[in-house]
Amino acid sequence: MAAGARGGIDVAELYRSYGPAVLRRVRRFVAPSDAEEVVHEVFLKVVERHASFRADSSPATWLYRLVTNHCLNRARDAGRRRELLAEHGAPAWQSAGAPADPEARVFLAELWRALDADAAELGVLYFVDGMTSAEIARVLGVTDRTVQNRVNRLVTLARRAAAEEGS
Repeated sequence: MAAGARGGIDVAELYRSYGPAVLRRVRRFVAPSDAEEVVHEVFLKVVERHASFRADSSPATWLYRLVTNHCLNRARDAGRRRELLAEHGAPAWQSAGAPADPEARVFLAELWRALDADAAELGVLYFVDGMTSAEIARVLGVTDRTVQNRVNRLVTLARRAAAEEGS
């Protein structure tokens, strides 16, 4: 990946190389009718932040995290969430693999919203995307053991919340 004129990365090259992958990633989170708009939002963010790319990881890894965080933050926006529910039903990331039982779906949606950003990102990578702990470790820049510990904490949190709910 060529360096940009002001350091960082070449945004145009990044768009040409990874645009389709970003669109596929975004479609995991939003309704198909919103996907292209969100891709544009992501690349606007890339333009704003391209100088912050430190080359500690590949541009693809940096972009993958930026896309994931952007989509999670967008989904957390309460006003946007209500709009999505009114227009399209549950966002794609909430309904992926969700149980048919409405009470269980509500419980999982509330649990998901209660997670901090790091736990939510890990949950998406592991439970929604089905990535291995080694793959997640590379994306997050942590050890495989750290990922395993965080997944275990997330599962424990979910079990405690379910026990409190009587589920």
